[in-house]
Amino acid sequence: MSEKQQRNVQLCDRLANILTKLSLGLSLSYKELKDEFNVTERTIRRDIDRLSAANLPIVRDEKTNKFFLQTYYIGKITPKDIQSFAQLSGIAGLYPNLDISFIRELLDKHASEVYTAKGNSFEETSQYEDLFKSISNAIKNKRMFQFVYNDKLRRVAPYKLVHHHGSWYLAAVQEHQLRAFKLNRINDYKKVLDLGEFMLDPVIVKQLENEESIWFGNEKKQILLKVNAEIAEHLKQRQIFPEQKIEQIFENGDLLVSSRIAHNDQIKSSIRFWLPHVRVQDPIGLQHEIEEDLKRYLGE
Repeated sequence: MSEKQQRNVQLCDRLANILTKLSLGLSLSYKELKDEFNVTERTIRRDIDRLSAANLPIVRDEKTNKFFLQTYYIGKITPKDIQSFAQLSGIAGLYPNLDISFIRELLDKHASEVYTAKGNSFEETSQYEDLFKSISNAIKNKRMFQFVYNDKLRRVAPYKLVHHHGSWYLAAVQEHQLRAFKLNRINDYKKVLDLGEFMLDPVIVKQLENEESIWFGNEKKQILLKVNAEIAEHLKQRQIFPEQKIEQIFENGDLLVSSRIAHNDQIKSSIRFWLPHVRVQDPIGLQHEIEEDLKRYLGE
């Protein structure tokens, strides 16, 4: 199991156990769960936010601060629901085969003796509870949504909530263009204002299905990277760069790797992380751009 897989097994194990408890009709508290799983209360709140974002009808008792499933849903969570949640959360690919027997193994009380993971990195999402609900309702009912973003009033057709590299975004159409709005920058959103309906554009729907990132609206271009043999195995095992493809393996173990991006910023942070083992071969302008960024950082 790779390092990335190990980092997420514990998350999936925890979510699966919480799902099981909720399905049994139990009322859960943040404190009880944090003690059981040996994590912080903030982590448990993020877990509940993830489950709520998957449209599970979780209710919180204002007096006891405990949460539970609405009664009509109790007992209806199945292994198939867990598989669907894993797909929605982007963690299904962490396992060799997320079948029924493996799910049961994860739910077993002895699972923690076999699986563990460290270093999960996600932004704090409890602050978005009301925003999630408002956006979700607007998407389901195909209603326009209004908010302030970067000090400008925006009126958009909301299509989907997208989790990308630890942060949540709203994928929405503004003035006929698909854009991504980071949730932590959305302010003064209107919960009840009726701004009218919109019709889904099948072209936009298809674009969202096919796009692996949140860089919408720009035509993609190919980037060629020269990768040192020292880190070649990492690229053979997993995708590090957007739409990564190994074009050539040299005799010394170096790789020629292609990537397709919509904007230079989409790949620059990944390249910087792997320096000095990665160099942009084409376009050379991107290599110069990265070098200039480093010079500014070093104060040259």
